[in-house]
Amino acid sequence: MKNSNNPIIQRYNPENIAKPVGNYSHVTKISRNAEWYVFSGQIGIDQNNHIPTDFNQQVTHTMNNIVEILASQHLTPDHVVKINIWATEEIDWDHFYEIWNDVFGSTPPSMTIAYVKGLGLPEIKIELDVWAAG
Repeated sequence: MKNSNNPIIQRYNPENIAKPVGNYSHVTKISRNAEWYVFSGQIGIDQNNHIPTDFNQQVTHTMNNIVEILASQHLTPDHVVKINIWATEEIDWDHFYEIWNDVFGSTPPSMTIAYVKGLGLPEIKIELDVWAAG
């Protein structure tokens, strides 16, 4: 699979290795003329600075925050190169992928997932570390 929608970022899943176990790309290639963007980890806080206790609400807010922070730099989700996911409890993959697929479509970025004991504040249950190029 190769993404040809964005001349700056190309995504691949080589056929000589196992298919991804989730909705991500094994390889993301960035053009040499791209500018790099590194964003602080995005959390599930809403516009009123409230962090809900519900994990899935935090996932929804986190993805909305990613779309907004990208837009602040005139970028779209298609510019995302890699996302590292840090979660303190098991992810509800049905909910997560419903939102992930809405945001990233059929050629999602590369991804790493880790379950951790805690994040920056005790109420934070998920944080996504986003790298983009444009």
